[in-house]
Amino acid sequence: MSIYDVTIIGGGPAGLAAGIYASRAALKTVLIEKGMPGGLAASTEMIENYPGFAGGIGGPELMMQMDAQARGFGLEIQNANAGSINENDVDFTIITDDGEIKTKTIILATGAQSRKLGIPGEAQFHGRGVSYCATCDGAFFKDREVAVVGGGDAAVEEALYLTKFASRVHIIHRRDELRATKILQQRAKANERIVFHWSSTVEEISGEQTVKEILLKDIVTGQTKTLPVDGVFAYIGTRPVSELVSGLIQLDQKGYIITDDDMRTSKPGIFAAGDIRQKLLRQVVTAVADGAIAAVAAEKYLEQESEFRSQ
Repeated sequence: MSIYDVTIIGGGPAGLAAGIYASRAALKTVLIEKGMPGGLAASTEMIENYPGFAGGIGGPELMMQMDAQARGFGLEIQNANAGSINENDVDFTIITDDGEIKTKTIILATGAQSRKLGIPGEAQFHGRGVSYCATCDGAFFKDREVAVVGGGDAAVEEALYLTKFASRVHIIHRRDELRATKILQQRAKANERIVFHWSSTVEEISGEQTVKEILLKDIVTGQTKTLPVDGVFAYIGTRPVSELVSGLIQLDQKGYIITDDDMRTSKPGIFAAGDIRQKLLRQVVTAVADGAIAAVAAEKYLEQESEFRSQ
């Protein structure tokens, strides 16, 4: 079995950036991705704050370009799911559903997933009116009413996107003001198709074959009411996809990986990049920077290990 210099787990912006830098440094590199490359960024209709694109760029387009660039430098991409990591004396073995991969270093770029609402009806109607991706499913709700749960950037961005299809978009937010950036707030409040439900939570999702209504609760008065909608889009934050390394490296209380400024984790030879890290800002631009740093740090680690063994 051949051994890789670097194995990247996760094909979002951080993973692809790490792949570009590691492959360009002539390191034998493989990226493992269980789905389509691009991560959450690939499901974002428009990215307006990535430097170099004055008019913005579509998330899928940006990720496709990163993917092509990485492959152009020789990055190998395997479509598989990493199930576990075994630590050996001088390297690691990653067990996937497509076989084993031996590697000298690992860059974890598994990212984060949308948090679930955790309410009755959510699981039952997932894929039948409940969604976590407006870009993926928005077109199914042409001329219908939908609800967006959340008040941050992602929630407001996706609510604005949904107004292209839906006749009305209800933003349900547990606070009395949005957390999104001011420019997004202004756009949302100026859009006639968006209706706000302040200080409210969704208590239940119900319907027959598909979603028909939600139960709203006013957290100030405690009163409840039903709201007829055909779709529910949840954007209440994300959770780290760190189960793979739980018990192997140090995580914070929320499950995010703790690293230093060079993306090194508590385990020598394992690095982390992107949304999986404990960090202030989770954006494409910071994920790309993390990936580049992690790849260079892995390269330095390999050089030091090689010098140590040659002594």
